Amino acid sequence: MRIRLVMLGKTRRGEAQALLDDYIRRIRHYAETEVVALRDGSSPASRKLKIDSSATVVLLDAGGKQFTSIQFARWLGDLRDRGARELVFLCGDAEGFPEDVRNMTRQKISLSTLTMPHEFARVVLAEQIYRAFAILFGHPYPK
Repeated sequence: MRIRLVMLGKTRRGEAQALLDDYIRRIRHYAETEVVALRDGSSPASRKLKIDSSATVVLLDAGGKQFTSIQFARWLGDLRDRGARELVFLCGDAEGFPEDVRNMTRQKISLSTLTMPHEFARVVLAEQIYRAFAILFGHPYPK
């Protein structure tokens, strides 16, 4: 399975970028992983992504489905076991993705009912992906 994290804008805080890089490195032990930073969420910028029609595209959205870490791991494991080739997470900036991009996605998840800076949301997403793989593979990390 290939995982792509598509993020609007840059992670400007060095501490947040260091944490994000660390979790991406850890995820790569389990799955091919790519981070794509878009300058903005406009339709032309989004079209440059070339997302395969068979990819599972998930938008991070405050109104999306919420998971516990165990539920998220099961969801990720089910996708993997069903042969999903690519999983794309769309993580917006403070303004989020434009409506046309939001309407393209069939799945929306929420990381928390709490409001957090988008830079922290990126780190939380990467940590939860890593935690999910650790759970699936029986690694002691999630304990």
